[in-house]
Amino acid sequence: MTTLEPARPSQDARKRTAAPKLILATTFMGIFLLNLNTMAMNVALPGIGRTFGGSTAGLQWIVDAYTLMFAALLLSAGTLSDRIGASRAFGAGVAVFTVASAACGLAPGLGELIAARLIQGSAAAIMLPSSLALVRQAFPDAAERARAIALWTVGGAVAVAAGPVAGGVLSSTLSWRAIFVVNLPVGFATLAVLTRAERSPRRATPLDPYGQLTAIVALAALTFAVIDGGENGFGEPVVLGCLGLAAVATAAFIMIEARTAAPLVPLDLFRSRTVTVSVAIGFVVNAAFYGLVFVLSLFFQDVLNLSVMAAGLMFLPMMAVIAGANLASARAAARFGPRMPIATGQAIFALAMFGLLWIDEGTSRPVIAAMLIPVGLGLGFFVPSLTAILLNDIAADRAGMAAGILNCFRQTGGALAVAVFGALVADRGEFIVGLRVALCVAAVMLIATTAAALMLPVGRNRRDAVTGMSGAGPGNAQPEEVGRRTS
Repeated sequence: MTTLEPARPSQDARKRTAAPKLILATTFMGIFLLNLNTMAMNVALPGIGRTFGGSTAGLQWIVDAYTLMFAALLLSAGTLSDRIGASRAFGAGVAVFTVASAACGLAPGLGELIAARLIQGSAAAIMLPSSLALVRQAFPDAAERARAIALWTVGGAVAVAAGPVAGGVLSSTLSWRAIFVVNLPVGFATLAVLTRAERSPRRATPLDPYGQLTAIVALAALTFAVIDGGENGFGEPVVLGCLGLAAVATAAFIMIEARTAAPLVPLDLFRSRTVTVSVAIGFVVNAAFYGLVFVLSLFFQDVLNLSVMAAGLMFLPMMAVIAGANLASARAAARFGPRMPIATGQAIFALAMFGLLWIDEGTSRPVIAAMLIPVGLGLGFFVPSLTAILLNDIAADRAGMAAGILNCFRQTGGALAVAVFGALVADRGEFIVGLRVALCVAAVMLIATTAAALMLPVGRNRRDAVTGMSGAGPGNAQPEEVGRRTS
């Protein structure tokens, strides 16, 4: 009698077994790079200004060129990923991001750097939703997928914490150009791994090109008006013309979204109090945080005369507490529901902004760094619950779209804050006055949205509040749906 040996897995099967971990590592590095570049760039801005002789307005555009395209294209990037397949979309995004990074690192002037940053932001918008869709594809088992998504989000959190320090180290030891050059080997390695990834299916999802175009025009015109108005005055014809163009483009966008069969932003979503309040909170908090990091980066180097590495280290205590605050937020949401950490986190953030009103040229550096810790606590405490309460309140087939809209509003808030706060501190002779006005504006907005957070639903139950943070809880969008439209 012939005995049958157990079948051995084929080489192809073994490759498929290894592929999910490789895909997760690849998408992790992609998210890490996107967030690292954003945070590291703020610390490097004064050095870039010295290289090119740029004004505050030029430095604002280095940040906002990236953020604007990132925010606007997030609305349709998920749909594009569906149409061409997540693997192709992510690969294209990584390739363009890598080439744009090389162009940033080699930029001979400010204009070329800003143009390359526009391309970088466009690629980043494609990478984010397609990377999450790739994680969904690589981990079909729900439990494994939830763990993979949790690790995927760690990439962004670690990058946010490491960004200012990495920017300081690279800029001081090599050059600000090194911030972009380090993207190249990671980009090439990512593309090499993607050649082993299973091809993602394509879906015949409709696009909304006119809505996307008017969204880009509205955001770009408004940002240009604020930046140029802060430098040259808001009575200038160009500034007034851009404000008018932004208003017209916004009106056109609303009309298009109301009439098209497959809108980027279904207006009826805003009939939900949860959606309206959540996007308002997301807008304000990102505005406060990214506006603060932008002006403090200038304050540390141009007013306190700190080195770029010392400026990056000033942010380290604030960034270091964000991960711990995330964990505390999960525990608080499990016990009290997500509304409690959302309101509490914003209140802490607002109080921290008021506390920073007292800093000036004579304030001790360690004291300033310590005063930034509550900012990290407040931010880390409420952000996970904000996403959870939104996804728990929206039908599963629309949760991904709602989350994409939330992320778009958050990025837009950051872009406009850099424009507004930069305009307030543009006069170096009145920098401290402008800084304090910016802090007051941010604190007042945070107080308003803290009050609005109290109108949010407590949640269907506490278990939803906890499991919703991983994207796998009851009532949430399935990860593949979220992956289509949001980061």
